[in-house]
Amino acid sequence: MEYFRTERLVVRPFKEGDAEALLDYFEKPRVNCFMDEQLNSPEEAKAEVLKRSTDRSQYAVCLPDDTLIGNLFAYPERDEDTFSVGWNINPKYEGKGLAFEAAKGLLEYLFTKRNARRIYGYVEEDNIRSQNLCKRLGMRPEGTFVEYISFVKNPDGTPKYENTMQFAILRREWEAQKAS
Repeated sequence: MEYFRTERLVVRPFKEGDAEALLDYFEKPRVNCFMDEQLNSPEEAKAEVLKRSTDRSQYAVCLPDDTLIGNLFAYPERDEDTFSVGWNINPKYEGKGLAFEAAKGLLEYLFTKRNARRIYGYVEEDNIRSQNLCKRLGMRPEGTFVEYISFVKNPDGTPKYENTMQFAILRREWEAQKAS
């Protein structure tokens, strides 16, 4: 089963064989917002893959040979016409446009197959790469939440609160940019 394909990627549910590849990029998350998903062992990775395999909000991003290179997520709001989205690509595969291709495919999938009306994402203020990706997708910045959330601690042990930006796009905006 797969959710969708792009030119160079297959996006499908997680499966048991993904544990090693998931551990490869969740062992040392580069972005603070993924610190609470950090994996410390092959056993933790196996358990996480099993959990994700039954979670419809989690998407495995794979090369055509079925190599897991990252993940997407899309959490539906209560009425399921609004989704909070995000992406995490293994740094070994960065710089090739794969994150953009996967994220663009996800937005198209959500708007056309899941009947999304609105899609938004949170990006840490210092995560310039994700901000640029949001802009390339046609998402607009809606604001910055100052000291919004803490994923890590300061050297003195106190919570390090992050400024978090929100980007969003409506279905009509997505369709208009596709038409132009």
